[in-house]
Amino acid sequence: MKVLHFYRTYHPDTFGGVEQVIRQLAVGTTRLGVNNEVLTLTRSRDNLELEMEGHQVHRVRQNFEIASTGFSWQALSRFTELANSADIIHYHFPWPFMDLMHLIGRIRKPSIVTYHSDIVRQKFLEKVYQPLRHWFLNDVDRIVATSPNYLSSSPILHRYREKTEVITYGLDKDIYPEASPTIVEKWRQRFAGRFFLFVGMLRYYKGLHILLEAVADTEIPVVIVGNGPEEDALKQQARDLNLTNVHFLGALPEEDKIALLSLSYSLVFPSHLRSEAFGISLLEGAMFAKPMISSEIGTGTTYINIADETGLVVPPDNAFALRAAMMELWHKPKLAARMGKFAQQRYQTLFTAEMMATNYVRLYVDVISGNAKTP
Repeated sequence: MKVLHFYRTYHPDTFGGVEQVIRQLAVGTTRLGVNNEVLTLTRSRDNLELEMEGHQVHRVRQNFEIASTGFSWQALSRFTELANSADIIHYHFPWPFMDLMHLIGRIRKPSIVTYHSDIVRQKFLEKVYQPLRHWFLNDVDRIVATSPNYLSSSPILHRYREKTEVITYGLDKDIYPEASPTIVEKWRQRFAGRFFLFVGMLRYYKGLHILLEAVADTEIPVVIVGNGPEEDALKQQARDLNLTNVHFLGALPEEDKIALLSLSYSLVFPSHLRSEAFGISLLEGAMFAKPMISSEIGTGTTYINIADETGLVVPPDNAFALRAAMMELWHKPKLAARMGKFAQQRYQTLFTAEMMATNYVRLYVDVISGNAKTP
């Protein structure tokens, strides 16, 4: 069985949550006999054909970008070529250019779409996009929501409920590199003692400005791993608040990130908008038995983090509530350890890459055979 994944960015250009999911899915289903290919856009002029961890990555040059949507003149011919040789097309939503390629290419292959997120920020463009989105979601064979929380709270998915099912994200700890003792000791020396950790792209919906307000006038250490468009503004905010307890490390290699995950006291994840549909770094925290703090935004973040069991859940955009939650965990290490243990148990029960891969292979087979049933 050959599966073509289509998404706007992928490794090695970007390392966001959706890219990690595609990677985990490709590696997991390859072990089950699936031949995976990924088609994506790139700004690079070199290495347009790559092989990564047993799957082929095809990259075409991105020519321009509008409202975070990349466009490529070469994509249509390459997409049509690869789609014709695939048994099923696996789209990753949202990416309006992808919908357009499906329409113009007149793709008639079996197809599914993983619905990673609603479009939240671009309200005007979203209205212009509505007819194309409706045509696209109506035309694909099946839609996958990434959590029951998101399925129940998304007005878009509600419209296609009869063809939508839930398959949650999953991670395989074995494909993460093991941090060497030297790297672990380097970070242990730099951040002696306990610290809260955030890992992710520094985007508008991550709520990091709320986190900075929450730890102002405290001594709680916070380590922030990642870069992104909000980085400069956040660093300026930290200077304005005289925050000496917040450390911006930028983007780091996987081995360093794993070392910091293992050393951290708790994962803090203050995303406050529905653009945060799941939270892969939260899941990574659970995988490493870390208690979590997240906001209730009606998405997968509180499917991973169950309030008062695997961590604490606070109202969104509320620096006082976030500070109180951080202080509670900070002063109750036994509670934090117990929540971290429950978080790891929940990961092992619901969120392994093996479970995700098995569910997707079953769906692929059902769609290809025409036996996909209403969930």
